[in-house]
Amino acid sequence: MLDIDMEFRKGILFVRLSGEFSVSNCSKLNDKLKKLVNENNVRFITFNVFGLSYIDLEGINTILRYNQALSKINGKALICGIENDFVKSRMYKSNILSSIFETKDELGAINYINLGGYI
Repeated sequence: MLDIDMEFRKGILFVRLSGEFSVSNCSKLNDKLKKLVNENNVRFITFNVFGLSYIDLEGINTILRYNQALSKINGKALICGIENDFVKSRMYKSNILSSIFETKDELGAINYINLGGYI
C-alpha cells in the first residue's frame, strides 16, 4: 500500500511517500500528480521517501519521468529522506541519483532550489 501526502510550500511541491511504491501503485501517484502539476505550473517537486519501506524499478522510473518532464520547463525534481536500507540500496543501484539531486530533508531541498537560482 502506498500513502501519498502533498504540500505546496515555498514554490515547491513536496510529495511525501510512505509504504510500498511499486508497479502495482505507480498509477495512484500519477493520478494525483499529473493534473496538479499541469494545472498549477509546478516546476519543482521534492519526493520525500523517508516513509517508504519498499520501492521497485517502476517506482524509481516514475520519479525519473517527473524529473524529465520538469526539466523540459526549466524545473527540477529532488529526492530527500533516503533512510531505509532497502530503499537506499535500490536507489543507489538504479543510479537515479546521477539524474536527481538528493538532499537530507525538505529544508535542504528548499535551500538547494533557492540558492541554486531556480526561484
